[in-house]
Amino acid sequence: MAQGAKRTIGQVAAVVGLALAVTAFLSVAAVRHGFFDLKVYYGALHFWVHDGGEIYDFLKPGTQYGFTYPPFAALVMLPMALLPWPAAIAVSVAASVVVSTVLIWWLLAPVARRCGWTGWFALAVALCLAAAFEPMRETVNFGQVNMLLLFLVAVDLLRLLPAGNRWAGVGIGLATAIKLTPGIFLVYLLVTGRWRAALTAAGTAAGATLVAAALFPDASREFWTSALWNTGRVGELAFVSNQSLQGVVARLNPEHPSTVAWLALVLATLAAWAWRSRAAARAGDEATGLALTGALMCLVSPVTWVHHLVWLLPGLILLVDNGTAAPARSRRRRVLLAAAIIGYALLCSRIVWAWEKDFTGVDGFLGSNTYVWISLALLLFLPVRRPADQPSSSPAYLSSTSPSGGAPPASGTG
Repeated sequence: MAQGAKRTIGQVAAVVGLALAVTAFLSVAAVRHGFFDLKVYYGALHFWVHDGGEIYDFLKPGTQYGFTYPPFAALVMLPMALLPWPAAIAVSVAASVVVSTVLIWWLLAPVARRCGWTGWFALAVALCLAAAFEPMRETVNFGQVNMLLLFLVAVDLLRLLPAGNRWAGVGIGLATAIKLTPGIFLVYLLVTGRWRAALTAAGTAAGATLVAAALFPDASREFWTSALWNTGRVGELAFVSNQSLQGVVARLNPEHPSTVAWLALVLATLAAWAWRSRAAARAGDEATGLALTGALMCLVSPVTWVHHLVWLLPGLILLVDNGTAAPARSRRRRVLLAAAIIGYALLCSRIVWAWEKDFTGVDGFLGSNTYVWISLALLLFLPVRRPADQPSSSPAYLSSTSPSGGAPPASGTG
């Protein structure tokens, strides 16, 4: 049998074995949420479209949860009101899987090329590992939109901005109009001096918001004057799933969390982020800028549920990228790859839930905030890549690293 055929058979066997192992892991570790958040969206849209109610007046029966996104998100999701429930689930899952596959390949392609891995094999392994990643599996099981928003931002920062495309900023603007938190990437553009892209992002967000306001004036009025400020609709700040700095502070004193302490932590975190992001921008390292700002968003947002932590995925992949770019058997290589493995393992483990009922004491402080510490570590220590260490974004490079074929010979560090 030819050597290439043997290699392919071995890779297929490895992927099948890994897929079975992940399936077994998920059967034990994964929590089935029954597409809870998707049911909220679906119910709110049906209440609005078919029952004549106001979308922000809807609460899922038996819960305090309602539609919390801006009116433009309701416009984007409007076709869901015309779908049967099984079709809505299928669309939600398929959309998350497709955009996750594309985004992971964009970040993984330099690693596959550098290591000489077959493209489809590297991607298949990465997707199996992504399926075990708690924020990813929570996003799918809840029916959340996190990966779609991450993809919109990544289109700008990984594809349009490095190419100097005049449409850079549109993805960030749309993501911000759908859910306000990605607006931190507009601040990233300003802090790093990309004024044209920042203006495009702001204009896109404002335009989308105005379109929604023109089409749905009552819903827009209610969102911006009432629903946006109703924090009771999103859950308890001290709940262990809230892996933000606000969650850390709230768990120290659930009855009276210190606003001053939270603001001080946020300001210090913003200062560190601005310094590191500017360094990444000067090096032309937009992927690291994406990862740093994603980690910042998770930290400074008042509420960062575990499923929001998909924004840490670029940082973990970049740790692998930087590790494989380091000299073989070097200390840097070992440290970076170990950090990636440990961070990934913890973010698969559901470790924070061990303190769901009692997060007091030193062990509760350290353990219940494990994912916050990972976000901080990525923000502070994720390496900024030098221009020579970054992959080319030329069309020739993109076509030569298609996941359907083998990776081309390494040229430099990629």
